[in-house]
Amino acid sequence: MARFKYVAKDKNGKTLKGIVEALAKEGAVLSLREKDLTIISLQEEKGRAFFAGLFSPKRQKVKIDDLVIFSRQLATMVDAGIPLVNALDILAEQIEKPSFKYVVSKVHDDVETGSSLSDALAKYPMVFSNLFVNMVRAGESSGMLDEILDRVASYLEKTSSLQKKVKSALVYPTAVTVMALGITVFLLVRVIPVFKDIYSGFGAQLPVPTQIIINISDFLRKYFYIAIGLIVMVVFLLNRYVKTSRGRVRFDRLKLNIPIFGVLLRKVAVGKFTRTLSTLVKSGVPILNSLEIVSKTADNRIVEAAVDNVRTNVREGEPIAEPLSKSGIFPSMVVRMISVGEQTGELEKMLIKIADFYDEQVDTAVSGLTSLIEPLIIAFLGIVIGGIVVCMFLPILQISSVLNVQ
Repeated sequence: MARFKYVAKDKNGKTLKGIVEALAKEGAVLSLREKDLTIISLQEEKGRAFFAGLFSPKRQKVKIDDLVIFSRQLATMVDAGIPLVNALDILAEQIEKPSFKYVVSKVHDDVETGSSLSDALAKYPMVFSNLFVNMVRAGESSGMLDEILDRVASYLEKTSSLQKKVKSALVYPTAVTVMALGITVFLLVRVIPVFKDIYSGFGAQLPVPTQIIINISDFLRKYFYIAIGLIVMVVFLLNRYVKTSRGRVRFDRLKLNIPIFGVLLRKVAVGKFTRTLSTLVKSGVPILNSLEIVSKTADNRIVEAAVDNVRTNVREGEPIAEPLSKSGIFPSMVVRMISVGEQTGELEKMLIKIADFYDEQVDTAVSGLTSLIEPLIIAFLGIVIGGIVVCMFLPILQISSVLNVQ
């Protein structure tokens, strides 16, 4: 958030000086005008320009839930006969998030000066996706903007729901695994040395498992910060590699083939593909444009390549189902249903049915994963932490057995 010094006059002609905070100069101007002030001068405080650039509204993402509310409200007002410019002005006033408020205000200004809504939205790709813009463009050309906006909101709600389901499946095992690793490191660094000091006075050779645990503990204590640095470096290098074209392809292929989670991610990919394509086709977006948008919103290079191949084949006159079957990603049931939809002229209906079916499949898979992962994590905790405890008590057990024999 940048700070701007201003000099302005109020309605009575009184000169006012002060500071206003905004993401950019345009936002500061808008804020002062809302207070009915006539701006004489407006200057940004020095030393903040760089940080203001980092937090420019064009760089800020907006939550899907905020876009859903925006789409629904705009659709309602357009359907009620409120002019688009007035509707955008009303929405800009009631939006609370500063970055989104700024973007909607700029969209309002562009539409007021003669731009189409789709062109105005296209200037903010970090907020309004290619899919959003193209659907609005289709709504403008067909005269069904209110219906299309409502359809966009429904699509975004489904997408958000799907993302939340996948995250919920991953949060629990991730949290428990991190906690287990933390407990293990604590035992090795803090608890094991206490046992080592006790056993050092025995003057006898320790059991092999106990000695191994003590050696690991000594290594961690001696090279703890080096180990942390190496882990951070490895994570950093892997992150850089994944951002490369080849690394991203390999990582995305790994995600689809990884045990247990790969099945879930494949179902998510199929559900997202069919729902996005059905929404675009139903909204009147040409099939080639729809496939291009679907490939860009796939979030997986393997799926993206498969959809691009479909688009190339469709451009040459082939049906959608044929290249989909060759990709190896889409199940035969999905391919056959799409083929039937193409033959009967009801492709969007078939796609929606497939999407709904796979949403249910994702629900089932998430429930199954949760019930499967929980005992696996408990077993992991029991083996690792229990193993450490048993190893450290082995010398005491051996001494007890010797004393009992004597």
